[in-house]
Amino acid sequence: QVQLVESGGGLVQAGGSLRLSCTASGTIFRIHTMGWYRQAPGKQRELVATITSEGNTNYAESVKGRFAISRDNAKNTVTLQMNSLKPEDTAVYYCNSQRNSRTYWGQGTQVTVSS
Repeated sequence: QVQLVESGGGLVQAGGSLRLSCTASGTIFRIHTMGWYRQAPGKQRELVATITSEGNTNYAESVKGRFAISRDNAKNTVTLQMNSLKPEDTAVYYCNSQRNSRTYWGQGTQVTVSS
């Protein structure tokens, strides 16, 4: 029902920045909680940041102060601005949408930070 498409991943040096974008379709976007999750090699998928339909945000402690999540309901998009990137941020980043106990995932975009 809900389709999510991510873009913006790539290879950057430590200290650099990237901006990830996710576009949603097939849903009333503004009523969904949106989020970004990541999964590093050999590790479980973890929460990076979320933003509710009201615009409230939540961040993992490891990215607080460096990453910023935002949404544009008119364009059905959610973005993740990533600054001061560290090698530990290397992972596949997934866009997430949640509404009424249903969760949807994008296919993921690779972020690699070199030391």
